[in-house]
Amino acid sequence: MGHFLIGLLVVVLFIGNVIEEANGEIYPTVLSKIEWMNKRGPYLGIVAPNNFELNPLLASQAYVPYPSVPFIDFAGRRFRFGKISNQRVVIVMTGLGMVNAGVATQLLVSLFRLKGVLHYGIAGNADVNLEIGDVTIPKYWAHSGLWNWQRYGAGIDDELALEAPGDYTRDIGYLQFSKYSNGSDNVLNRVWYQPEEIFPVTGTPEVREHIFWVPVDKSYLNFARQLEDTKLPQCVNTTCLPRPPKVTIVDRGVSASVFVDNAAYRTFLRSKFNATAVEMESTAVALICHQQSIPFVVIRALSDLAGGGSDMSNEADIFGSLAAQNSVDVLVKFVGLLPPHGSKIQSE
Repeated sequence: MGHFLIGLLVVVLFIGNVIEEANGEIYPTVLSKIEWMNKRGPYLGIVAPNNFELNPLLASQAYVPYPSVPFIDFAGRRFRFGKISNQRVVIVMTGLGMVNAGVATQLLVSLFRLKGVLHYGIAGNADVNLEIGDVTIPKYWAHSGLWNWQRYGAGIDDELALEAPGDYTRDIGYLQFSKYSNGSDNVLNRVWYQPEEIFPVTGTPEVREHIFWVPVDKSYLNFARQLEDTKLPQCVNTTCLPRPPKVTIVDRGVSASVFVDNAAYRTFLRSKFNATAVEMESTAVALICHQQSIPFVVIRALSDLAGGGSDMSNEADIFGSLAAQNSVDVLVKFVGLLPPHGSKIQSE
């Protein structure tokens, strides 16, 4: 009978754990690890888009994983713990696109004691004055994929659907598809770019605010200016870029869950928004950090021309790995500029 009761207890505990996992709750064993690691914080949160950008950082001599708890797995994510330049870091990979980036970043900032977030990776280039391999640090980020698609026949002076109650706006501007028609009438009309609805921790719950351009932290930006003389590699084997890559502070970057390999749209994003880096995750990271009042900065190396190269060009295939390594090198140098562990950056 005693063995039966013990067996029954084990089954009940097992079922309880399965139910906890199914309900999205945190296993007690995982929670204890999180609490134990948080006692050793705060950390710099480092967010990588995918393995292509994550692996060079993990392989870097600058990154030293913690031997006792090198990682914690939760909700399909692996949070890796270690040090870079004597800074305690927790690293997470997001996966492709805005939703993945937002989910991973929210988990990061909700689970762990952080003093800031650094996001890095590669991006398409919309600025003809910059070259592949250059590393950009934009001052502002915006989500360029949130639209109100206007019905055919309506004009720019016509109110958008749900504009009156404040759900949508015409303040930011639009993309008119008929400007890109080759002669026939274009029933796609136009899309109007929209700001994000946000709910900052400093605001009132369930009372929305709006933002389009999300500013990076000014203190982090000031540290980043010290990187503009960084020397970066120029060649992949015997194939070299026209000049050595550079680190540069730029005005703006844009993100959407769209891979841009189209010269016309690349040119539009540059002329409309003065965008340089065009990619798929950074604004999601920015929006989470902005709402959670956590300082952040984004480092994106340019890997391709976002459709601006020749039809036969394969610049991303040739120089993508160099761009990814450049983003890691600049990230590591940036971390080395920050105050010692335990010091908190005063966000501006």
